[in-house]
Amino acid sequence: MLDQIYGYIEKQGGIVKKEELSSLGIDYRRILDFVENGQLIRIKNGYYTDRADRFSEEELIARLFPDALLCMESALYAYGYLKQKPFGWSLAVDKNTSKSRFKMDYPKVIPYYTEPESMKIGASKIVLNGNHFQIYDKDRMICDCLKYESKMERETFKTAIQEYIKDPDKDISALLDYAKERKVLKKVQNMIGVWL
Repeated sequence: MLDQIYGYIEKQGGIVKKEELSSLGIDYRRILDFVENGQLIRIKNGYYTDRADRFSEEELIARLFPDALLCMESALYAYGYLKQKPFGWSLAVDKNTSKSRFKMDYPKVIPYYTEPESMKIGASKIVLNGNHFQIYDKDRMICDCLKYESKMERETFKTAIQEYIKDPDKDISALLDYAKERKVLKKVQNMIGVWL
């Protein structure tokens, strides 16, 4: 039976859902036994793999949350504004998404619940260590940093603003449009405007 499960996991690209295992005739108690004995690894509720070393953090996040966008510290790191990788993955997600999706031990996920229409504003794509992610562009990302300044470490916030000001790829007109949309125009004018 384990060989059948391992073969199926391989065919599915390394991750299977509980329902998929159930469709193979394996009941939930049996799955729990396999996890208990270390023969299966529970990635998060309802998701399993056969080897803990199969995926990097980036691969897991890309595979488990293809609908999410990198934001805040994760976006700052992806764009090279932060040199040190953040402790958790900051992800912008539809506010109607089930909160249980983000309950996992590793890697740590920090969801930012967002209005569905707002998620599209400034959405872009990036490849990070060979994995494809959705991400906010730099100008939208900075607006979000200004909007959620109180949730950020002071040093990280300062670094984000300084790196954005130095960035030759910034788009000031996009920044101002996003700032109006995200209701941080005054902050943009006060904190960034003086340097532009």
